[in-house]
Amino acid sequence: MRVAFFGAMKTYVAKPTDRERNWVLVDASEQTLGRLATQLADLLRGKRKPEYTPHMDTGDFVVVINAERIAVTGNKLKAKRYYKHSGYPGGLRTRTLAEMLARRPEEVIRLAVKGMMPRNRLARKQLTKLKVYAGPEHPHAAQQPKQIEVGA
Repeated sequence: MRVAFFGAMKTYVAKPTDRERNWVLVDASEQTLGRLATQLADLLRGKRKPEYTPHMDTGDFVVVINAERIAVTGNKLKAKRYYKHSGYPGGLRTRTLAEMLARRPEEVIRLAVKGMMPRNRLARKQLTKLKVYAGPEHPHAAQQPKQIEVGA
């Protein structure tokens, strides 16, 4: 028995004119770091949208406030370490999560989200749409970001 096939279904590919970029506000207070970072990475890439296309930037701008009030589980405040190297012999510097939160809490969230993005130039471009602030104030009121709940 033969089945008549009248045409293939087309795969949708977003065009730069199709994309709609929204501004989203996320409160990081008492959110678990890793769980929050996965959701922020999805928002930046646009994976929650029906017009998501892997090779196009269809994601939203994300404003994160209260980064200093992020939560972690277990012994991570003392055990988790951040490494950077100056490029010179013996130039390895380490900091614990507690030191990073005291010094630059915005960088903790940015690095966590960066680790959950692909390693390519599109992801580096998408990461520039992440705006993280330690306290409850942010300078993006003119963009009228819509507050959403992530996690929970």
